[in-house]
Amino acid sequence: MRRVASACHSPCVTDETRTELTAVLLAAYDEQLRGARETDEAPRSLDGPVVRVEYPSRGFVSYRSLDGLDGPELDALIARQRDYFAAKGQAVEWKTRGHDLPADLPQRLLAAGFVPEEQETVLIAESAITASRLSGRELVDGVTIRRTTVQADFERIAAMESTVWGEDWSWLAGDLAGRQASGQADIYVAEADGRVVSAAWAVHQAGTDFTGLWGGSTLTEWRGRGIYKALVAIRAARAAERGHRYLQVDASDDSSPILQRLGFLPVTTTTPYVFTPASRSGSQ
Repeated sequence: MRRVASACHSPCVTDETRTELTAVLLAAYDEQLRGARETDEAPRSLDGPVVRVEYPSRGFVSYRSLDGLDGPELDALIARQRDYFAAKGQAVEWKTRGHDLPADLPQRLLAAGFVPEEQETVLIAESAITASRLSGRELVDGVTIRRTTVQADFERIAAMESTVWGEDWSWLAGDLAGRQASGQADIYVAEADGRVVSAAWAVHQAGTDFTGLWGGSTLTEWRGRGIYKALVAIRAARAAERGHRYLQVDASDDSSPILQRLGFLPVTTTTPYVFTPASRSGSQ
């Protein structure tokens, strides 16, 4: 594993230094977090440069690089992933990054019937610096935040996420249980008056410098009270404690400005392209 230079986010950082640091962090992200490393322990298979993953909710396609593929060869690779999951009656997500080559990959995915979902910004920060910056922000009035390993809590978190997103997230309970069993995740629940109002988890990528921050969804009426920052603070401290130097987030447009104010650097964007077979879309 290649070590990455310290990601100092102090105000004295020049634009040139920031550009250089961003390039270094992006290279580390590509090297350490893409391909097989981002697919957990789900059943998987290889097709050339891509890793094809079979999650319960839908398929997933990952890769570190497309190795110069273009034209008909790339179109055939895309079609094989689409058809593999369509034969199972499953949707499949092809996760692109803004710096991926070839540059016309999104257009080729569109031509194959994939539909883009919301673009997110990939942000990276240093865990110890973030924990220090947010020291004292771990507590929120009227809210209890605790780490959990209990299945009943995972089901309550899934129910909360279903409310936030207006769709069935019951699958998340099993996903969180699997992450907990791996020993590579810390899962946090935020409660008020016995009700789950927010939740988030940290995935500590074994053999890398990185901890991924996931979740952070909060019920509408509990937003703006500091719960999101508290969850970041707690997970940053935990990542540093476990020896993971960097935090990585796929941030929505709502979260990205908050995290950048906390010192996270944007290194690229990510956009899921999803193909849903006709039999599946017709049943929804």
